[in-house]
Amino acid sequence: MNKLILGRYFPGQSFLHHLDPRAKIIAGFYFIIILFLANNWQAYLLLWLFTLLVIRLSEISFLIYIRGLKPLIWLILFTVFLQILFTAGGHIYVEYGMITISQFGLMNGFYIFCRFIMIVFISTVITLTTKPIDLTDGINRLLHPLRYLKIPVDEMALMLSISLRFIPNLLDEAQKVMDAQRARGTEFGVGNVLQQMKALVPIFIPLFVSSLNRAEDLANTLEVRGYQTSKLRSSYRKLHWCSKDTNVMLIMVLLTICLVFLRLITS
Repeated sequence: MNKLILGRYFPGQSFLHHLDPRAKIIAGFYFIIILFLANNWQAYLLLWLFTLLVIRLSEISFLIYIRGLKPLIWLILFTVFLQILFTAGGHIYVEYGMITISQFGLMNGFYIFCRFIMIVFISTVITLTTKPIDLTDGINRLLHPLRYLKIPVDEMALMLSISLRFIPNLLDEAQKVMDAQRARGTEFGVGNVLQQMKALVPIFIPLFVSSLNRAEDLANTLEVRGYQTSKLRSSYRKLHWCSKDTNVMLIMVLLTICLVFLRLITS
């Protein structure tokens, strides 16, 4: 639990910390989209260099990103493993029934592995360098046009803000419950799958109860303070789009042009 860094914010004074959250959100989603333009090793090398440069600009230790990747690595490897076994094409190395290990499958599996890792890294950069409340404000401002379609943007932003705010608390509380259960003699990760699932029951029940109590306290607090999403509200925090945010968008466009060029010259 303590290895997950989703929703955690690392204070700092780096270039990325001072960017407008809207710029980081747009750039993050844009990067995920243009990942699919890469179809050769030159393009993936360029994307890796860009990703490592972004991590360097965050001024946060690379080991922290690796620590955040560890809980997801088995899911990523499982996806890559399925891609390798059930994708045919090119030279066939192993063929047994439905299982085929081919040149295209290995290459495609490697590309998918790179995509997952870079998506995790870029998403982690955004959460580590952006306060949860600023991230929520950015999403709220980006979704503002949807209000004209009668979509409850404010409610969505409030739910997102609460979720991001309490994810670290929930993980820390889960760790405390696990430590308390270990002190009572419970062993985690021992036995078959069914036994391991049974060992998790004493964790889920206290977490579920505490989450309900926290939600009730939060709802009472919002009600006492007269919070209503349907009312027009002012904001203490103001988002300012600066020239450096525009430069980030231009860099993303330049990266796209480079990927398209590499795709054309190798096709």
